[in-house]
Amino acid sequence: MVKKPTKSKKSAAKPSQPAEPKEDQKPMEAATTRQPESAPEPKKIDLSKAHVREAIVQGQAILKEGKSKADAARAIYSVLKDEDKDLIVAAFVEGATLTPKGALTYWYNCKRWAAREERQTSAT
Repeated sequence: MVKKPTKSKKSAAKPSQPAEPKEDQKPMEAATTRQPESAPEPKKIDLSKAHVREAIVQGQAILKEGKSKADAARAIYSVLKDEDKDLIVAAFVEGATLTPKGALTYWYNCKRWAAREERQTSAT
């Protein structure tokens, strides 16, 4: 008994028809594409106020003494603690020679340091 080869259903030739793309594979229509939004204008920060310039000079003096950037940032923060966060961060960049991202980290750390100091002084 000799078996004849059978044709598989997968290899059967079908007339070629363009396949309909699935719903999640359809190209997006032009009306639904998002237009890039313009970036918001950066905030104008005024570092020319007298107490801000004084804090920056104090920070630079601390660095010249050979102390750390953290010491300079703490000195600047102690003078400017009641100011806006963006102003303090800009003062850190200028007075403690930090990068903008590093200055933001120092701002968080100085804020925590000042809160801890305040708790200790109020507890005693």
